Amino acid sequence: MEKRPVDVAVISDAHLGTYGCQAKKLTAYLKSISPSILILNGDIIDGWQFSKSYFPASHMNVIKEIVNCISGGTRVFYITGNHDEALRRYSDLRIGNFVLTDKLVLEIDNKMTWIFHGDVFDNATKGSARFWAKLGSSGYGLLILTNWLINSILKIAGRDRISLSKSVMEGVNKAIAKVNDFEAIAAELAIEKKYDYVICGHVHKPQKREVTNESGKVTYLNSGDWVEHCTALEYYKKEWTIFEFDETAFPEIKIEKETPQPNVITDEISYYINSLAG
Repeated sequence: MEKRPVDVAVISDAHLGTYGCQAKKLTAYLKSISPSILILNGDIIDGWQFSKSYFPASHMNVIKEIVNCISGGTRVFYITGNHDEALRRYSDLRIGNFVLTDKLVLEIDNKMTWIFHGDVFDNATKGSARFWAKLGSSGYGLLILTNWLINSILKIAGRDRISLSKSVMEGVNKAIAKVNDFEAIAAELAIEKKYDYVICGHVHKPQKREVTNESGKVTYLNSGDWVEHCTALEYYKKEWTIFEFDETAFPEIKIEKETPQPNVITDEISYYINSLAG
């Protein structure tokens, strides 16, 4: 499959390391594009739910494609989010074409674009609420597994699939929006700072809309997620668009099957290394 040229591609909220991550679809998408700039806008690896017992080959394939982009000349910016907040201690790390940061401002075709994950304006991820947010994140992972089981049964019965997780996530997002609409805050600040675009992730809701107030206007964009919506933002031919993954559009891309995990006995390996050190 010939790769599509894209000036800038933005993905967020992949949540690698969780059962809900649509890693195979994300890998297929990354293989289909040739971006000059790739922006990973937070929550790519889920540190809140990360487990040594679950990080399958399909999730590693996503990282492999990102590394391929870097080695192929693509500039990759990793913007930290709340689920990968542990990386914030290393902000402003630069290695070749790779940059780790908390926020990014790009000038594209003489227009200024402000990019950050979005959790900075979300009170649900601060203070004591952060504990409940993490607890809810674990419950969300369980919901994904339950949803998969139900849909497997429905498929056998010839019924349409349902999305419990999507309904719950949208309900939670609506509740949070009533308390603190960080999208509106981000847009207002972007207008104040004279930016033309502001791009966020975090809420798993792909969006493109123009926000106007008495001080001016800005285009607000959200890259969505790779758990439910499987969306990205693309800038090409001087326009931002929302990409939505469609399996029927990727028939020639081979989505690799999971490979067996090697059987490694940690204690024996540790003993061998220690004996070498002696």
